[in-house]
This record gives sequence, structure tokens and C-alpha cells, in this order.
Amino acid sequence: MADAAAPRHLRLGRLTLLCALLALLAPGAPLQPGSAAGQTPPPVVVLEIKGVIGPAVSDYIRKGLKTAAREQAPAVVLQIDTPGGLDHAMRDIIQAMLRSPVPVLTYVAPAGARAASAGTYMLYSSHIAAMAPTSNLGAATPIQIGGLPTSPESPQKSEEKSQEEKKEPSGSALERKMVNDAAAYIRSLAERHGRNGDWAEKAVREAVSLTASEALALKVIDIVAADVDDLLRQADGRKVVMDSGTVQVKTAGRATVHILPTWQNRLLAVISDPNVTYLLLLLGMYGLIYELANPGVFFPGVVGAIALLLALYGFQVLPINYSGLALILLGIALVAAEAFIPSFGSLGIGGIVAFAIGSLILLDEDSLRISLTLIAGTTLVSAAFVLWLMGRMAGLRRRPVRTGIEALIGMTGEVREDFSSEGRIWLMGESWQAKAAEKLHRGEKVTVTAKEGLVLTVEKIKEEH
Repeated sequence: MADAAAPRHLRLGRLTLLCALLALLAPGAPLQPGSAAGQTPPPVVVLEIKGVIGPAVSDYIRKGLKTAAREQAPAVVLQIDTPGGLDHAMRDIIQAMLRSPVPVLTYVAPAGARAASAGTYMLYSSHIAAMAPTSNLGAATPIQIGGLPTSPESPQKSEEKSQEEKKEPSGSALERKMVNDAAAYIRSLAERHGRNGDWAEKAVREAVSLTASEALALKVIDIVAADVDDLLRQADGRKVVMDSGTVQVKTAGRATVHILPTWQNRLLAVISDPNVTYLLLLLGMYGLIYELANPGVFFPGVVGAIALLLALYGFQVLPINYSGLALILLGIALVAAEAFIPSFGSLGIGGIVAFAIGSLILLDEDSLRISLTLIAGTTLVSAAFVLWLMGRMAGLRRRPVRTGIEALIGMTGEVREDFSSEGRIWLMGESWQAKAAEKLHRGEKVTVTAKEGLVLTVEKIKEEH
């Protein structure tokens, strides 16, 4: 009986364990902390933007919004302190905010912070907009970064231009196109959340700014809050427009959790700067070229390979023009070829021209350009290198021959034995057959003037008194 009962007890134990596992994994089970009754509800996610908005910030915000949605957070607070940033990065963030299933609260903080340019657009796209006292927003006119400076105008032309501006809109066609597009974009964001669209358009066209109290009075923002806790308290119970419909925000008494940028975001923030990426590309290419020219050194090749891979990582988030990149690589290759295949400057000059043009057109976006000073500096360094190579080659052509049979001409030897027409001399540790037009004595110094086969023509070196 005992032997028969044992398997039954084992089967009952296994069945009990299986039931327990199914209960844990059943739909509606408390898989996420805080979803069960009596446990702490999910906290509000806080993301911070401090500094220029670029690809790294865009990646950080988009990942943070996905995390908040996955953890079923009641809201996301986007704390902003920025002078602005890149248009394509800003639009990526705004699209992620508009698609977010979790309400997004933008908060210009701490005191003294600003949401200028791209920050203003993000404020208008959020479900609830808030500011800390003594903060400001505005100056949302789009600008071109790194464009060529305009030439100064004479006073007469300035007067004529001011009269024309009264009749026609100011700025070039491209500038008007950018401003009109930005104005329509920010007005559409204002209409979605019922905010002041007239002032938003004015911020784009006239670059005006507002303080927190002024923004609240003009219905540009919804709340002025002293800190995040005050913001959550005032936001609680408000209804916001989401893609899924109208949702009531429930943030009162909720804890907050800060999601910080990962090391990948911090690294990307550095190398996605177009100037840094450009320098990494040059360092990588020249490092590999030096390693190929001097096999076995290793260090330049290793540094060059790492720099080149980092540059490629940065280029993947930048709107690069592949024709510009190809011209840069061609220019570097031609400058390097000048060192190995002397062409008296034709390869080097062509490489410099290709390098400069490629650098100017490397990036496609008008608001994103490599510093002209950096381009000019690297181009001048490459030009100086080519000029040094040309001077060195010219010097080598003027230098007397140091190797081969021709190198014997002009060398000094010593007479080995007395002779009047033909005899032997010591030269370079060897005994040579020599002939002379005068009688020579043992131990006298002679210089080689000609060579016929294995016979050297020499003449005595006259001592100066």
C-alpha cells in the first residue's frame, strides 16, 4: 500500500505546483509591480533635456517614452532646459510625444531655465505644458547653422533694401519657406491642445519670448509649478487629448523615477556632433594610411580603425551626403598618393580640391553644417603637407647621386703603389684599377673623375697652402 501510494502523492505534488505556476502566469496576474491591489502604483517617469537637442537626445527621449508605456506609467514629465537644436531631431521627439499612449507633461525647469527654439515646439506638442517661475520660452525662428556669411552692404544699398522690404517680405526665398513651414507646424500643434496659436506663430516669425507668468496669462502654457511634485499635484484630474481619445491625468501622490541617459546616449551625444565626426573620419583615414605606409607600427592603425568606426557610428544618425563623403575619401587618397607617386603636385592639388568640396557638401540638412573654420584648417594642413612633399622631391632631384656606379664620381681614394700611367688605388675598402695623367706616389690622395668599365680615371688632390 505504501509503495502504491507514493506515486500518487508525487502526482498530487506536481499538480499542485503546476496549478500555482498557471495562477502566476494567468492573464491579469500581477506581472508588473504596483498593478495588484494593495501595492504601490507605478511611478511617474521623469526625463531630462539639458543642452542642445540632437540625435542623442532624440534617441534618449524616444526610448524613455517606450519604457514609460511598457511600465504603464501614469504620465511622463519631460523637464526641459535647452537653447534649441536640430530640426530633424526635434520632429522625431514631437512625433514620439504625439504617438505616446502615456500623457506627456513638459516642464521648463529649474528656475532660470529656458525652452527656446526647438524647446518651444516641444512645449506646444505636449499634453500639458508647464514652467517654473523665472523660466522663459520662445525665440522659435528657424535658422541655418554654419551657413556662409553674407557680404556687407553699402549704406545706399541698405536704404534701397529697407524701402523694398516695406513692399516685399524680408529674407531670401529659402528663409521665407523655412519660416512659413515652421509657423504652420507650430500652429497645428497649438490647435491640437487648444493653446495660443497666434502667439506661437509670432514666436516663429518675430522670435519673441515670454516669461512663465506671461505665458500662463496668454494661455501658452497650462501650469506654473515650483517643482515636479507641485506640477503633478496641479496636473491631477486634467483631461488631455490623446490619439485614443480624451484621457484624465492621474498623478496626485505618485512617486517619480528618473530615467538617465545610457552610456550609449552619452557617447552618441559627443560623436554625433558633425565637427567631432568629421575629425574622427580624418583621424581614421590618415591613421590607416600611415599604417599601410609603415607596416608593423600598429599604433596608428589601431587608433585609425577605432576612430573610423566611431565616425561611421556618428554618421548613421546624421543626414550625410554620400557624394560629399566620397569626395572626402577621394581627396585623402589623392593626397596620400602624392607621397608615394610623385606627380609634382597634380595629385595633391586635385586631392585638396576634392577634400574641400566634399567637406562643404557632406551634410544634407541646411541647419546642420561643419564649421567653416574647421574645414579651412584641415584643408590648409593638407595643402601644407602637399607643398612640403613637392619641396622635398625638388630637393631630392638636386641632390647628388648617393648610390650605384655614378656615386663613385667625386669620391676620394688613396694610391696603393707608385705608378705613372696605370696602377691601383684603395676606394671604399676595395682595390680598384686606376689611370692618371701624372705620376702618383704611394699614400697620395686622389679623386675619381671618370669611369670606364672597371678602370677609374683619377687625378691628384692638390693640397692648399
